[in-house]
Amino acid sequence: MSDSNLWRDAADDIYWYRAPATLLDDSNSPFNRWFPDGITNACYNAVDIHVEEGRGSQLAVIYDSPVTATKRNYTFDQLLDEVSRFAGVLASQGVEKGDRVIVYMPMVPEALIAMLACARIGAIHSVVFGGFASNELAVRIDDASPRVIVSASCGVEPNRVVEYKPLLDEAIRLASHKPSACIILQRPVQEATLVEGRDLDWAQAMSGAQPVPCVPVNANDPLYILYTSGTTGQPKGVVRDTGGSIVSLKWSMKNIYNVHPGEVYWAASDVGWVVGHSYIVYGPLFNGNTTLIYEGKPVGTPDPGAFWRVIQEYDVKVLFTAPTAFRAIRKEDPQGKYLASYDHSGLRALFLAGERCDPNTLEWAQQQLQVPVIDHWWQTETGWSICANCLGIEQLPIVPGSPARAVPGYDVQVLDSDGNQVAPGVIGALVIKLPLPPGTFTTLWHAEERFVKAYFSRFPGYYETGDAGYIDDKGYVFVMARTDDVINVAGHRLSTGAMEEVLADHPDVAECAVIGIADAMKGQLPLGLLVLNAGISRDPAEIVAEAIQLVRERIGPVAAFKLCAVVERLPKTRSGKILRGTMRNIADGESWKMPATIDDPAIIDEVSLALKQLGLPAG
Repeated sequence: MSDSNLWRDAADDIYWYRAPATLLDDSNSPFNRWFPDGITNACYNAVDIHVEEGRGSQLAVIYDSPVTATKRNYTFDQLLDEVSRFAGVLASQGVEKGDRVIVYMPMVPEALIAMLACARIGAIHSVVFGGFASNELAVRIDDASPRVIVSASCGVEPNRVVEYKPLLDEAIRLASHKPSACIILQRPVQEATLVEGRDLDWAQAMSGAQPVPCVPVNANDPLYILYTSGTTGQPKGVVRDTGGSIVSLKWSMKNIYNVHPGEVYWAASDVGWVVGHSYIVYGPLFNGNTTLIYEGKPVGTPDPGAFWRVIQEYDVKVLFTAPTAFRAIRKEDPQGKYLASYDHSGLRALFLAGERCDPNTLEWAQQQLQVPVIDHWWQTETGWSICANCLGIEQLPIVPGSPARAVPGYDVQVLDSDGNQVAPGVIGALVIKLPLPPGTFTTLWHAEERFVKAYFSRFPGYYETGDAGYIDDKGYVFVMARTDDVINVAGHRLSTGAMEEVLADHPDVAECAVIGIADAMKGQLPLGLLVLNAGISRDPAEIVAEAIQLVRERIGPVAAFKLCAVVERLPKTRSGKILRGTMRNIADGESWKMPATIDDPAIIDEVSLALKQLGLPAG
């Protein structure tokens, strides 16, 4: 099927107030516009349509919070009532079509309700991960200039309560732009003091709220802004349009994940990340699935059986999470003993994304779950997967280390530094030929020049993913590293991802990271950091020696792999990405800034100490 027929058929499968006559306007590439004359509404396609089709009593949302011992369900009827009334609350505060609303919330159903309420009235939501530092939130307030901010009194972690309200108050103080109102969800664990004249209590506002209908919007009107880290320190506001998002996400639920309306789909992520937007909130609801909001961790809430309990209790059909979650489970329970206590027979597939999945983790998950484990590759900018094993079309043989082939709609190629295509198996820059499919980003908020320069200027006619890798002779794509993680050792271009694969094969290693550090003689040298499985009592020096030998045997002396250390944990973002760039700067003794997205700042000190013990500057 040609791309034009594919997207025309997919567009026919959603609700339009006015169906598009034009499929694609590519007259101003790379600012391509799908379904430009269509009129629709994301909230209508996610909620109202299911009620009108007689499925209002079906479960729409399951909320499971082991950190607060709370469980709550919403049918589509109940969700429609909550969303339409909260849309009324926003409208009463002057929020209109095109206005921005920042959502700064923990993993609670109200976050999803707020997002859908914005979509209902044509407002543009920008979700900022709950608990983000005040100065980072202030930058986003100034960039998005929201009329209203929706937040909560606190977030709840396994061992602590994070007060959001003081962070929000300080962010507003720092920001030049001031919202006209803040709507605060008071959580029983920790209530907040409200600012008179500015702050509204969520429950009180909802008690007298009048429900409002959906507002028709143009297909190319923004659905949301989602900020992702930028190399300049100024975050990039990725803009997603409405029509393309509905079409692509609904199409993906059946064709990639192979789930059917009424089935429970669980994306174990956070609404603050792109996975949460696409596959906690929008994708499942567009498709009529029951979506799961989980306020907990893969381990520690209360144990490594947490995910298995949820899968059994709600009969989850497909789980989508980050490889780091499975590395955490495997580290605490390498033999999978906790899994034996639960029934996971209803689970059909596990999808992994967010970080490159090493073959060792993939094979462990397959062995434990006995279902297809699908590594798929996508980015905040694309909004859904670039490469995947599309279970609803044809299940391809699983090749560990590869997210399979390009998804229909994506033309993935590998180019050298001069923009020439390379032979199969040769590492280069992974790019996507324009036009990008529906549902991918359409611009950066108030930064069109940056949009072109950052993504489309180096290879005209292509989207530069920033990832390096290769495509084999069967069309399988291998994403080996970010482009700046392909290191040059004495003139040899080497993939840090390939070295990580080798290290992850060591039976005592739970997870690892390899970064390139500066070396006066060879240009760069690889540095390996290892996290060991729970219960390992061997001398770490022995394990390091074995790991170094493994790399020497499998990649060769050319890798010059001699620097390696064992650490308790790796520094990561809250979404599970390893902070390789930060570690590289520390190892090289360069100036660095504590990332706003870091999960636990104390880990940096542990890693710095290990690097100093290797004789590195570690500044």
